[in-house]
Amino acid sequence: MSAVFKTLDQLGYVSRGRSRHRPRDAAHLYGGPYPFIQTGDVKHAGLYITSYGQTYSEAGLAQSKLWNAGTLCIAIAANTADTAILAFDACFPDSVIGFVPDEKRADARFVKYLFGALLQKRYGKFIQGAAKENLSQEKLLSLQFPVPSIEVQHRVADILAAYDRHIDNNRRRIQLLEQSARLLYKEWFVHLRFPGIEHVKVVNGVPDGWRKERLNEVAEINAVTLGSRFQGEIEYIDIASVTPGRINETTHYSFENAPGRARRLVRHGDIIWSCVRPGRESHAVIWNPPENLIASTGFAVLSPTAVPTSYLYQALMTREFVGFLSSNAKGAAYPAVTARDFENYRVSVPPTRMLTSYDEQSRPTLDLISVIDAQTRRLISGRDLLLPRLMSGEIEL
Repeated sequence: MSAVFKTLDQLGYVSRGRSRHRPRDAAHLYGGPYPFIQTGDVKHAGLYITSYGQTYSEAGLAQSKLWNAGTLCIAIAANTADTAILAFDACFPDSVIGFVPDEKRADARFVKYLFGALLQKRYGKFIQGAAKENLSQEKLLSLQFPVPSIEVQHRVADILAAYDRHIDNNRRRIQLLEQSARLLYKEWFVHLRFPGIEHVKVVNGVPDGWRKERLNEVAEINAVTLGSRFQGEIEYIDIASVTPGRINETTHYSFENAPGRARRLVRHGDIIWSCVRPGRESHAVIWNPPENLIASTGFAVLSPTAVPTSYLYQALMTREFVGFLSSNAKGAAYPAVTARDFENYRVSVPPTRMLTSYDEQSRPTLDLISVIDAQTRRLISGRDLLLPRLMSGEIEL
């Protein structure tokens, strides 16, 4: 495949987002009809940004800029070099660069895939360091990368977008399965409409036979920590790779070259929850993991002993638990909790027979989520390997 090296501004319009008002958290700027995209929204999107957590009011829009659907968003701070395309008109701050392609020169989808396959790795020198360096617009525009004809860009983007459609479909299936699991938990243990409730005495909203236990009485906390003499290859989970309910990626290391925080061994059925900024709810269930899966010491690893994982995980996704952790977090810049805080939380424990019956209904959902998630990871890996092979001509279009 023939290609010419070009800079981004040779392919279209490039400019930083805008957020002029200070302080940026002024309440009157928010809560209106205009989507306000931040670097986290870019990071967690697929090919397209289809969801967001904040909106601008008319006042917010007046000090910002509304970008058209189809704009490629490039994060240049925090989640540096992550990219996604707007599926709707939206605003974003100056920590995001907008790229509007010249339709005769560039396909925004192709540029997005090029960033994922080449720029984040090849130009990592711009974004590495103990404190991740921002990728300025000046640095971004200094980069040159191989660009084929627009016809070839369209064909490559169509192929890779087909992968993304499957990936997005799988993620939607997982969301539906997670919702069904949550509804079953609420039906049984919140609304108390479990099988046989008509035969159970309920006093002050608590069914007979239920009890409160400290979390460390129903689960081990940080049960296995690797020593410094461990040898071998590991798959590492860091805090940044985990979002509510999901491990987005792991990083392969030789243990001797792994980060110093790579110490928590996790096993099937464990639950990990970030101790740092617990209000962000960075947690996940470990299901059918590889034997060498290791989590950061920034996580609390909970290994259920007296209740099923299916029950405990849902019990720890409640507002009550999140509020408990947030209220016990210490530190202004990086509020965090400790293993002792987890130990002290008190969990409602229904009778064993009920928990067994609930687990029999909910465990297949965890199994199916695990299967779909593994398929999704394979699709992501296949997609990411395909672009370099297409660009090199190894695979003909």
